[in-house]
Order: sequence, then C-alpha cells, then structure tokens
Amino acid sequence: MLVAPALGTEGRAGRFGDDLPLTDAELAPARALAAPRADLVLAAPSARCRQSAAALGRYGAGVGAGVCGGALPTEPALAEPALVEPALAGLDAGDWRGRRLDELAATAPESITRWLSDPDFAPPGGESVSALLARVGGWLDALPADTGRLLAVAEPAAVRAAVVHALGLPPAAFWRLDVVPLTLTALSGRAARWNLRCGAPLPPLPPPLLAPVG
Repeated sequence: MLVAPALGTEGRAGRFGDDLPLTDAELAPARALAAPRADLVLAAPSARCRQSAAALGRYGAGVGAGVCGGALPTEPALAEPALVEPALAGLDAGDWRGRRLDELAATAPESITRWLSDPDFAPPGGESVSALLARVGGWLDALPADTGRLLAVAEPAAVRAAVVHALGLPPAAFWRLDVVPLTLTALSGRAARWNLRCGAPLPPLPPPLLAPVG
C-alpha cells in the first residue's frame, strides 16, 4: 500500500527536490486521516514523507482501515516509527534541485523537453526516469513473500514508478499518471502478477470514544 505524502510548499510551487519540512498547517490533513492496517510501515527519506508517515502512524498504522477493509480505529494509538526506505525516494533532480519547473522551461527548454520525452535523459548530476523505474521496480520485486500488509509513504514519483513496473507499462506511461496527495495506491499479488487499485482516499478518523459519565 503506497500513500503519497501531504502537499507542501515544494509541490505547490512546482519546485524540484527542495525537501522542505511540512508546516503544522500542511500536516493537518494527514492528522485527520486513519492509516490503513499494516504489518510494516515504511517512509521515503524526504522530510515530507517521514512527517506524513508519523502523522498517520500516530493513529495506529497497525489498526486502521484501508483498501482491504480493516476496522476503523476507535481511538488514537501510538505506532512504531516508520522505517526509512531509500528506494522510495523521488526522482533525483541533480543540479535542478531547488529550481522551479516553469523557470527551467524558460531557460533550458530543450532539456525539459528531453526530460519529459526521453526516459534515459537525466538532469545534470541527477537521475533518469529509467533509473528510477529500475530502483523502485527492484525494491518491489525483492519484497519477501511473507512481507504481509506493507504501508509505505512514498514520493509521488516512486508511486508512479511502482505502478509502471508492476503493470509492465512502457516507461512513457510514467508521465501520464497523476498521484494525488494523501491517497492510497494498492498493489496486491506478487512479482510479475500484480493487481492495482489506485487513488483510494484514506478514511477519516472517527470521533474519539467518550468515557461514560457517572
């Protein structure tokens, strides 16, 4: 189960790889949602993924509801911190890190055109889409058969790469997939035989239980 992190300044600005931490206001939507039940919780290395995982996990990543229909948690329950998984990081932008897409489109239009059309093209010092697909696909294929229900807060680019790899889509499909913040993309099955359910909203937290009076 792959969850995209909460939206922060970087995403709204269309900026490459700033890895700015999320503010309390930006994390508020995550804190209002119930994490799916999982046996293992992972997070990409970025601040926004680790913060989003902590916000969801605080309400019991082991007891929530998800695509497979677990029961909603009835009260907040601290969960184990998410383990950091480097394979789920976003596309390394290299020298483009910190720059806006519209700025690069104006100053280096040929490079942006190649980046969007050639999966083997990489920004200077960065990573190509092909390399990202190989990284995420290798992680997905290497998951042990007894992993159980795995929940990972992953960068949107890593979620897209997982879908492309799992379904055997051409690399060009990477740019045709949209991943909405705080939505669930679920892959069930095994290597070479994955089924996909994408874009499911996370359920809201139920109201806390009130202690009986008297």
